[in-house]
Amino acid sequence: MNEPKVITSLTNDRIKAIRALDMRKVRKETGLFVAEGTSLLVTARDNGFVPETLVYQSGTATSGIARGLVRHALDAGAEVLEVSEAVLGKLASKDNPQTLLGVYRQRFVEPPDPGKLGQETWLALEEVRDPGNLGTIIRTADAVGCSGVILVGTTCDPYAIEAIRATMGSIFAVPVVKMDQQAFVTLARSWPGDVIGTHLAAREDFRKVEYKNPVLVVMGGEGPGLSPGAAASCTNLVKIPMAGDLDSLNLAIATALMLYQVRGPYLKL
Repeated sequence: MNEPKVITSLTNDRIKAIRALDMRKVRKETGLFVAEGTSLLVTARDNGFVPETLVYQSGTATSGIARGLVRHALDAGAEVLEVSEAVLGKLASKDNPQTLLGVYRQRFVEPPDPGKLGQETWLALEEVRDPGNLGTIIRTADAVGCSGVILVGTTCDPYAIEAIRATMGSIFAVPVVKMDQQAFVTLARSWPGDVIGTHLAAREDFRKVEYKNPVLVVMGGEGPGLSPGAAASCTNLVKIPMAGDLDSLNLAIATALMLYQVRGPYLKL
């Protein structure tokens, strides 16, 4: 039977390898990422993710939930490490550290097939730079029932710890696609429903548009907004009106407003 391996050395090679996943380069090379905390690990399990490695602090996996996560990992043949408080302190986040973390394999899916879309909404994000914003947006996409999130061009890493934390587990529930600019423009031009982008030059109020399914919501990155190519691929450009002197909102807030407007008719209490 698979059993936990006890580690107390700060210089253990496995501990060094997990800690190295803080670096984007290592995450890209290995295809792995770290998620911290019981809640995220439960969401991962419930969405069919099995950790490559599960790490817990010695003496803390005593509750039913934590013990169940350890048993699930062991039964699945995952590596399980029982570590000292000092070792876990090297792996866990410095703010709000957790006593349980998992190393998972990243999961990207293929782009949606325009010929097989139904009454659904997809979200495309172009050149997003802030992992906190990205994580919050993925969480919102989950909340409104988006079919998936498409990352276009050079974006921040959805598997950075800041992004993972901000998703509150939704990274395990929402399909994520990566596409370059040209491939995305090709997809948008073949989209059978509305392709809606927000743009400062738009004249139409986003609240007064009737959106035709399937809807593709396209949001530009922080600062520059939509590129000319992405904007030109939209069937309609809309604007979020504001009463103050500002001309734009935080990307996560603006995306949430758009998604709730589009998905509103499908959301029930």
